[in-house]
This record gives sequence, structure tokens and C-alpha cells, in this order.
Amino acid sequence: MRGLVIKNTGSWYLVKTDEGSHVECKIKGNFRLKGIRSTNPVAVGDRVQIIMNQEGTAFISEIEDRKNYIIRRASNLSKQSHILAANLDQCILVVTVNYPETSTTFIDRFLASAEAYRIPVKLIFNKVDAYNEEDVRYLDGLVNLYSSIGYPCFKVSALRGEGINTIKDELKGKTSLFSGHSGVGKSTLINAILPELDIRTGEISAYHNKGMHTTTFSEMFPVPGDGYIIDTPGIKGFGTFDMEEEEIGHYFPEIFRTSTDCRYSNCTHRHEPGCAVRKAVEEHFISESRYTSYLSMLEDKEEGKYRAAY
Repeated sequence: MRGLVIKNTGSWYLVKTDEGSHVECKIKGNFRLKGIRSTNPVAVGDRVQIIMNQEGTAFISEIEDRKNYIIRRASNLSKQSHILAANLDQCILVVTVNYPETSTTFIDRFLASAEAYRIPVKLIFNKVDAYNEEDVRYLDGLVNLYSSIGYPCFKVSALRGEGINTIKDELKGKTSLFSGHSGVGKSTLINAILPELDIRTGEISAYHNKGMHTTTFSEMFPVPGDGYIIDTPGIKGFGTFDMEEEEIGHYFPEIFRTSTDCRYSNCTHRHEPGCAVRKAVEEHFISESRYTSYLSMLEDKEEGKYRAAY
């Protein structure tokens, strides 16, 4: 029997079969994916084969070939990865410039990882109703920056319902992963898109100006227009995984485009003479924040924070 994994709690999976029924499943035996050492070998969005048992539950016996997937380094196990979701058409990164602040380093690491797995990203800047003049200026600067690189940006207030219809149009006919820090209003946004869900939303910690986790597992919800939203737990950091040093620049589109003019084909854009990328940063054609994010990922590589999957 075939089906789609629509929920993962860590200990079991909910599979929607092609016949339309929902079946709770476990993984059969010592199930491991070739080439990926992961904390979760099966992910929401996976197409799977299942074997029913007499209790009305089932075992997942096989994962069908994935179109793509996106992974991050497991937060506490640097040698392992965590698959956020599989078979995606796009990622939606929900960002707030305050309450809590999403750093450009976090945004850039997420974007680079999605580029590595060839998954388009759209940025949703939420809580526009809460910002003062300084916040709004910074927000507009970020929108200009990421739009100019090629990432579509949207300004919304999930709380007030502003901009929600535009987002609904962006979701039609697509499987979309929603991600972002805890507290950026991801659950409020999904509730505004699908009010019948009534997903629990969390308070912001006033002391730390950080969100508290409300989503504890990944789950997939159908949206009007033949699409799906995959909601994931809020993530604090985005440790990229299984990247080679010379590849990292490829995942920053503006750095990759500019690097064709570097004197050396293996230029790391740090100290080499004739580096077109450093020149572009100095002349403000490449954002300094993006260049800083690129350097921080190179430093991760040098410190052994990326581990090859095995």
C-alpha cells in the first residue's frame, strides 16, 4: 500500500494512503537510508510503501525516490543531520526584524542550504504592525537586498490579516515548507491561511525577546488550490551540512555570478589578489552582511562543523 507521510512525532508517523485513509506507522526494523545518517530517516512529504498489520497500524517498508529534501545539522549531534521535509516545491522562511529579531546570518544560512538542494525560497516578513520607524527602515533595507538577489519578499501582519491573500496565492499547487525561529508568528500565519486548523500559538518571552516552541513535530496540511503547507518546529540556528568549502560560494547567487571575474578559478574570496567578489563588496555591489555570512560558513567548515554524511 502506498501513501504520503503527513506527520512525524519522532516515534511514529501518520501516513495518508492513496485510498484516503490515515494510518499510524512505525519504521520497520533497523531502517536506514543509504548515504544519509539522519536523526529521522523518514520525513514529512515522503512517499512511502507501508505494510498493514492486524492491529490496524502499519510498518513503513520503503521510501520512494525523493525529488529533493532539505536538511540541517542536528543541533546536538554534529555527525548527524535532521531532514526537515522532502519533495518540496518551495520553502517559505518567516522572518521578523524584531520581537524576536531574525539575524541576516540565519537568513543567509537557510537560503544557502535551500540553494544547495535546489529549492526556491520566498521570504515573509511578519509583524509589520508592531514595528517602529527604525524597524521599518531596516525591514525595507532587507526587502530591497533580498529582492535584488532574486528572492521574492512579502510584508505581512498575520495578526491583522494584512497580506494574507497574496500569500495564499503563492501556495496554490505547491508543497511549501514553512520555517523560521520560534516566535516569528509562523503558527499565527498558518492559522490566518487555514483558520479551521487553530494551531496553538505561543507567547514571546519578554525577558529574552525570543519565542517559545509551540510546534513540537512536523505536520503537513492541505491548502486550497491543490497545495500543502508543511509546518516545522521553530529552529534557533541553521547548521548547514555536508558542504565542501569550494561549493559554499555557489549557494550565494550574487557571489557565484561575480566570482567568474576573479583572477583565480579556485578563489575563496578572502585574501587572494584579483578577487572580484571582495572588490564588489568594497564597491557595495555585494552586501557586506551577505559576505560576512559567507565567511562565517567558511569558518564553520574550517572548524569541522560540517560533517560528511555516512
